[in-house]
Amino acid sequence: MNKSKTLNKNQTVEWKDINWRKLEQVTFKLQKRIFRASERGDVKAVRKLQKTLIRSWSAKCIAVRRVTQDNQGKNTAGVDGVKSLTPKQRMNLVGRLKLTGKVKPTRRVIIPKPGTTETRPLGIPTINDRALQALVKLALEPEWEAKFEPNSYGFRPGRSCHDAIDAIYNSIKQKAKYVLDADISKCFDRIDHKALISKIQTYPTLSRQIKSWLKAGYMDGKELFLTNNGTPQGGVISPLLANIALHGMEERVKQYAETLKGQKSVNRESLSLIRYADDFVIIHKDLNVVKKCQEIIAEWLSDMGLELKPSKTKLTHTLDKIDGNVGFEFLGFHIQQHTTGNYRSAKNSQGTPLGFKTIITPSKTKIKTHLIKIAEVIDNHKTAPQAALISQLNPIIRGWSNYYSTVVSKETFSKVDHLTYDKLRAWARMRGKGNINKNKYWRTVEDRNWCFSTEDGLELLTHSSTPIVRHTKVKGEASPFDGNWTYWSKRRGEYPETPTRVSKLIKKQKGICPHCGLYFTSTDIVEVGTQSNQYH
Repeated sequence: MNKSKTLNKNQTVEWKDINWRKLEQVTFKLQKRIFRASERGDVKAVRKLQKTLIRSWSAKCIAVRRVTQDNQGKNTAGVDGVKSLTPKQRMNLVGRLKLTGKVKPTRRVIIPKPGTTETRPLGIPTINDRALQALVKLALEPEWEAKFEPNSYGFRPGRSCHDAIDAIYNSIKQKAKYVLDADISKCFDRIDHKALISKIQTYPTLSRQIKSWLKAGYMDGKELFLTNNGTPQGGVISPLLANIALHGMEERVKQYAETLKGQKSVNRESLSLIRYADDFVIIHKDLNVVKKCQEIIAEWLSDMGLELKPSKTKLTHTLDKIDGNVGFEFLGFHIQQHTTGNYRSAKNSQGTPLGFKTIITPSKTKIKTHLIKIAEVIDNHKTAPQAALISQLNPIIRGWSNYYSTVVSKETFSKVDHLTYDKLRAWARMRGKGNINKNKYWRTVEDRNWCFSTEDGLELLTHSSTPIVRHTKVKGEASPFDGNWTYWSKRRGEYPETPTRVSKLIKKQKGICPHCGLYFTSTDIVEVGTQSNQYH
């Protein structure tokens, strides 16, 4: 029997019979209390609540489920070779989860960096270590969510790339400015362990556990390598630890802004540091201020064992040319201002034309990478059925289009559709030995001609069919742990990368799952109910 003790010592439960709604409620209630205690600076209450959560059977079950059932990398093995667990093994793991300070080294895996010729090392922990990391993250994340700066957007619940882009737009829409587009060199690999542990400043048992993960080393084949710095990419808790390491960057440049001539509050507002993980930009109207910020941040990073990457750190201007370049790229978007006449110009708060307009588009690099990927899929399906080709292309087209659906992408979508069509014509010509059988591969669907589709109605998506919808940036320091579920469930339905059908159903359901009665969160995996046609 797949059994384990519940909170009631006299009862047993099987994995398939766990009341996840109750467990989520119990765990989230503790997380909210940790968040609120951290907000008011009550360190003693934070530590007490974190210990309670880490001992909680509910939180342990959720941690195990997330790494063995929900996570997309759940079938990736660590050094012990274990890829998956049976329900009985999951329950056994729940019973074993505790902070012992004992860990196993990670398994080194090398993966390519998307869109580049570079590679990235991943350290894959064992399932046991992943589950314990997930448990610790449940306790540690709400404490730090109450502390994190408002313009930090990477690897945080309820925040996305689109929030970062919107923050940049808000910073420059009224005035052309200088930008330091910066990248931290090998951030995850070089974080100083001693400085990080000192910054986390948690209770001794948890501190020793985190230190053990950092010092665990990695296996490359049969050889063990020690890790004296860095936090392994691939660990459940690693992105949170990296965010903790980089916390304080924004406040440091804001402190510098206060020393400038003028009113302190105005100066703080006029200088922006917007960060997504280890990529960030510093924005200000004065070039000398931006250059000084670069020096300040370089010195600040050195305390954490980090440095800026010269080849990926550059000064630009949003409107004027610097070294032949205008604007900058961030998170796959190109951000630039264009001189315009008064009619098309952006206007200030008084309605006066500014003489320029801020335009954000997909970057040329990402367009090229996307087209190469489409071409590769088509080339790999030279002899495959049309339906197989469409099934492979649709998720790629949908995902890319949704990502860029919040900016000025209409012209780009049309161009990419045309180039995709050219590739499909070449594919059809090759299959027809030099002739294109239009009626075999293209059909009229409703009032649309030349739709690449099968006889039974499977149709290739077009980029242009994705509507352009302006993204609404997350409010200031808002966090899912603040308990404002009306706000957060509404946002779950508005995320650009949430499929349109999912978004509509979430809004129709007022953000509530009909299956369990809980509000949706930004990190939930949602499924369609085949009978009720609702998501849960």
